[in-house]
Formats: sequence, structure tokens, C-alpha cells
Amino acid sequence: MIEVAAHAKVNFGLRVGSPRPDGYHPIHGLFQSVQWSDQVALAQSDEDTITSGSGGPVVDGFGNLAWSAMEAVRRVAASPHPVRLTLTKRIPVAAGLGGGSADAAGTLVAAGRLFGVPESEVMAMGPEIGSDVPFCLVGGLAVVTGRGELVSPLAASAGYALGLVVPPVELATALVFAAWDRLDDAAESPVPPDVLPPSLRAHAPLVNDLYPAAVAVAPMLDEWRAELAARWGRPVLMSGSGPSLFGFFVDEAEAREATDDIPVGARAAEAVVPAAVGWRIVTTKDDAA
Repeated sequence: MIEVAAHAKVNFGLRVGSPRPDGYHPIHGLFQSVQWSDQVALAQSDEDTITSGSGGPVVDGFGNLAWSAMEAVRRVAASPHPVRLTLTKRIPVAAGLGGGSADAAGTLVAAGRLFGVPESEVMAMGPEIGSDVPFCLVGGLAVVTGRGELVSPLAASAGYALGLVVPPVELATALVFAAWDRLDDAAESPVPPDVLPPSLRAHAPLVNDLYPAAVAVAPMLDEWRAELAARWGRPVLMSGSGPSLFGFFVDEAEAREATDDIPVGARAAEAVVPAAVGWRIVTTKDDAA
């Protein structure tokens, strides 16, 4: 059995271009892995199964992105072995934190080890599984371009923590991009360098082009952002296609104090620190297929 912790990602900045002929929007983003993770466990079994950590069903069942990742590796390995995939979710879904992509990346890693597929081949499978999967396989701090398949790692950032809050709404990435296509040059105000942690100031100003589109889909998001900014006394940004909101704090203790002071009704609130990788092996037992 192979168990992998799959870290969430936060988009510090995200610029979006007009759709390409293939329908994808080109992006230029500054992504960071954070210490908030799901857990993927993969083992040989008598039959193919996918369950949650509590033993119940998972979202989309065999259509889950993590299962698609496992099948991609198994095809390359040409293995007939059925497997048991257990997915323990902690990262909120439809929140702009890349939870599904993190699960898929963790499953690629686990399946590669289970089926004996070289890591270089596993890494190359990321883009075919999902746009955020290549970054989740690399992790740390990186500039991400193309449709997400081009990942340029940067020196690790440190010396800060994030207060992360997920408002009470789920936002589908496709709906937010569709709203962005309909908007006429709507933009949010960029965050200047002087309010950022020192290790991130070289990447300023930070802006998320999808914020106006996310607000068009879920107007309450603007109210949550304004309320958090007032309570925290600092700029609040949105991750990815939303609705997750975050602010920068000196350390985890300060961020935890901030996430304890939020409006009632949030789907989740967490104090997190940067992670230098996108995943880590938790347990490895002899179960080679």
C-alpha cells in the first residue's frame, strides 16, 4: 500500500488571456503549495474500488479525477491488477484550492510506485489528467503558464502564514471562466509589494483576473471579502476561480487568531504555512504490482 499526502495550492496571482483555439484560456500565475492536504491510499485488491476515508462513496465515484489518474498509470504499466483507492478529503471541493488536482497528482505518484512506472513517466502524465495537476506534482512556489502545463519552480518562499477562509458557496471553474468571457475588461485592484511578505515582494503587484467573474457568479463573495478585510485590517485576495479568500500574516499563530474571527457560515477556515513540495509519501508497504 502507498499513502500520499496531497497538498492544496493557493494562487497568489492569476492573469488570464482570451480562449485559445482549443478552448483553453492561457494563464500566467504565481502558485504556492500549502500545508493543507488530502490523503490518497492505493493498494492491490480483489476488485477495483474507490471509497472515502470513512468508507463511504466519493464524489463522482469511478469518474473522480484521482481514479482517472490511477487508470492512466495502470494503462502505461499494462497491469491487470485491480486496486483499492481510498481518498480522505480535507481540502474543500470547488473552492479554488486545487483539491481534486492534488488528489490526482498524489494518485499518480502512488500508482507509479505501486505499478513500477518511472517517476519521469508519471510526471509527464499530469497535463492529460487536469490543468492544475502538473503544478501539484511539482509544488512549492512556481510560475505557471500555458493552460497550466508549464511549471517554472522558484526559490522557496517563507516567513509568513496564510489565513484561508472558504465562503458558503461552491464555484465551478468552468462557470467562472465563462463569466470572465462575458465581462468587458473588468479587473480588480492589484495588491502592491509593501503589504506582502518580504519573500514575495519581487512578484508584486498581485492580481487575480478571475475575481470580478467569480463575484458575477456569486455576489456574496464581495461581501465576504470586504468583511474579512475589515476584521483583519489587511488586503484579502482570492485563490484561483474562488471562492477561497486569504490574507497574509506574520506566522501561523497570528493566522489562526484571524481565522477564529470570521463571519458565521464559512465552509472552512484554516491557518496554513507554505509547503516546499506538492505531495509527500506518508506510508509505503511492500505491495508492488
